[in-house]
Amino acid sequence: MSQSSRRSGASRKGRPKVVPITIALVLFAAGLYVGVELAKPPPRPDFGNLPASPAPPPPSERLTQSTPDDPKAGAETPTATETPPNSDQPLELARQPAPEAGSRPRIALVIDDLGRSLRDIETLLGLGVPLTYSVLPFEVRTAEVVTELNHRGVELLCHLPMEAKGGANPGPGALLLSMSPNELAGATRRALAAVPGAVGVNNHMGSGLLANRDAIAAVLAVVAEHRLFFLDSRTSADTVGYSLARQLGLPAGERQVFLDTQRDRAFIQGQFDQLRDIARRRGGAIAIAHPYPETLEILATAVPAAHAAGFEFVPASALIDG
Repeated sequence: MSQSSRRSGASRKGRPKVVPITIALVLFAAGLYVGVELAKPPPRPDFGNLPASPAPPPPSERLTQSTPDDPKAGAETPTATETPPNSDQPLELARQPAPEAGSRPRIALVIDDLGRSLRDIETLLGLGVPLTYSVLPFEVRTAEVVTELNHRGVELLCHLPMEAKGGANPGPGALLLSMSPNELAGATRRALAAVPGAVGVNNHMGSGLLANRDAIAAVLAVVAEHRLFFLDSRTSADTVGYSLARQLGLPAGERQVFLDTQRDRAFIQGQFDQLRDIARRRGGAIAIAHPYPETLEILATAVPAAHAAGFEFVPASALIDG
């Protein structure tokens, strides 16, 4: 063998094996990356960026105060017949009639937007009168709040989030106009399953959905299926919720007063005074409020004062038709 051939062979034997080592390093890095990614916890669900503070934010949907109940007109409004009519029968809009007269005027206070804090529950229970507690089905502490309320034996509603006009966000699990009747029914069933023990349903927002007869009919069918009542929060004067529920033979009612569309103590006190006037004229009235600090502060003095003045506080179910 020539000297040049021996040098060439020696050179090939001494050359480092760069390619196999590089491939090994790449495969090791890829395996390490996959392992790290698999070890990461799953992403947290998006709950619509709603804060988990004890006091929920102000309602993002404009709640109409322009539709207070007219006791005289309400008392003359016919309700549904005993035999539920066909769902495609023409709908006559109705307002809830006055309840049967009792020995004292009755007030039902419904506290909406629960599910974010247990502290709210303790404060409300401290008022010492029957209240109705309406819980959002998919909030950050819904399960704990529902468990505590069921343990206390108080009246519980599922606060069903529904599409609002103007693009306001009703939060997770909302019923939307873009959903088919089957999808609306399924979403309603999931919400009810998240609030076990609920005896009724009332809407969270919903000015858009409650104006659409076909959409709300799909929801009310599930409410009837579960033998619950429907309380129309009347977030819009265009709602057909109460009217359709009664036409279909469901127990139903509607709020007469919103206490805290403005988070101002003087305004809330004025609304509570209006509630007393309406309850006195009609014999009973349903009010909706929220666990805002301003509201809780007013209720701490207004509720005992009303009780001392002869008003009786009752669950919302006591003022429901049918």
